[in-house]
Amino acid sequence: MASDRLPSRSENFSEWYNQLVLRAELADYSPVRGCMVVRPYGWTLWENIQAALDRRFKETGHMNAAFPLFIPKSFLEREKEHVEGFSPELAVVTIGGGEELDEPLVIRPTSETIIGHMYAKWIKSYRDLPVLINLWNSVVRWEMRTKLFLRTTEFFWQEGHTAHATREEAEAETLQMLDVYADFAENEAAVPVIKGRKSQSEKFAGAQHSYSIEAMMGDTRALQAGTSHNLGENFARAFDIRYLDKSNKLQYCWTTSWGLSTRFIGAIIMVHGDEKGLVMPPRLAPFQIVIVPIFRNEEERTAVMETVERIKSQLKDHRVKLDDREGVTPGFKFNDWELRGVPIRVEVGPKDVAKGTVAIARRDQPGRKGKQIVQQEGLSKAIDDLLDEIHHSLFDRAKDFMVANTHQPKDYAAFKEVVANGWADVWWCGDAACEAQVKEETKATIRNIPLDQPGGEGVCIHCGKPATERVIFSRAY
Repeated sequence: MASDRLPSRSENFSEWYNQLVLRAELADYSPVRGCMVVRPYGWTLWENIQAALDRRFKETGHMNAAFPLFIPKSFLEREKEHVEGFSPELAVVTIGGGEELDEPLVIRPTSETIIGHMYAKWIKSYRDLPVLINLWNSVVRWEMRTKLFLRTTEFFWQEGHTAHATREEAEAETLQMLDVYADFAENEAAVPVIKGRKSQSEKFAGAQHSYSIEAMMGDTRALQAGTSHNLGENFARAFDIRYLDKSNKLQYCWTTSWGLSTRFIGAIIMVHGDEKGLVMPPRLAPFQIVIVPIFRNEEERTAVMETVERIKSQLKDHRVKLDDREGVTPGFKFNDWELRGVPIRVEVGPKDVAKGTVAIARRDQPGRKGKQIVQQEGLSKAIDDLLDEIHHSLFDRAKDFMVANTHQPKDYAAFKEVVANGWADVWWCGDAACEAQVKEETKATIRNIPLDQPGGEGVCIHCGKPATERVIFSRAY
């Protein structure tokens, strides 16, 4: 399978992506329409993502908890905007144990409502605040058009839910978690992102403000890679989440929610992948190193494998895979691990045994350019340095691509050309009707309003009215 040529990334990006997910054994289609089976290689990548995020969450004072999969349907109806936003995507259970239920149960699309119900029970005083909880779970949203990892009926994610005494604390939490996502994306996944605020029409249903990190994929489309929402008092009022303040007065809490899902695996594939397959960022890769022994007979095999075992011992602090499969050639193995995107391949043959060296191949630089001979002594340090170099190389390459494909068109005609194959950084008047018309005419949406604003003012790219904020318009996944 690994020797079969992938569809061309440059000619058919969508099919390249679909085939790569399957052939690299990240995921497969489920017998349930729109769902996916995440295979061990893909799940290990997700576990590494989880570990990197979970560490950051705990460093910022959050603790993990678990809430039920089933939510009474009436809960969603308490927050009007929330139920309207999710209503078309709900999966509803009406029969349990062979009998019709007294009240239908919604399979969790997100947990704000049941969290709100419980927070109303737990929070009584300002001494109970803040509440900082994160969940690792799966949710169900009945998607009509699905794509593995990017948009599936059931997907895996984390969802953080916090409660605070004041507007200022809630806003600080919302922006802090946006920073956590951006730090993770850039320093773990080597994916450059734009941090910004969502427009009112693009914000989370029921939120006061929504923020996102947006990443540019290899076909120049945008991917919303993580979101953080200031829910204001909306859910607190709907679920009566109140506390006695220091003056003994009842106040409504201010709540937040924030999430990042397995769609980030799609981001890693589409940002870093090439014509040969995956290119895994070293800090998240399921295997950072694959060792391929090369020999022609039993005598060579014995000597080579003794050296391989010493090398494995040296590299015990890394995620290492030894490919000692029989019946396949080294060339097949090289292609197979290139497809799977392992950052470093270490080749050990009889000449390496004799000279005390190994041959190293970098996945981010296919061919001879990425190969070098390294001494076995001190190999662990050399590998560490190389993994860091690969991370920065991947990040710089992706950042250069994003910058090269982000334009500032001067008029609407040029804008339409830009958003067909790139991002447009433009002034926008803030009118939702203007935004909707652009979407109808170009299929481009406001990805976010970058937090880093140039200041000053200009004219809206579409209607020509005065504008005080620049936004990123793009087609998106």
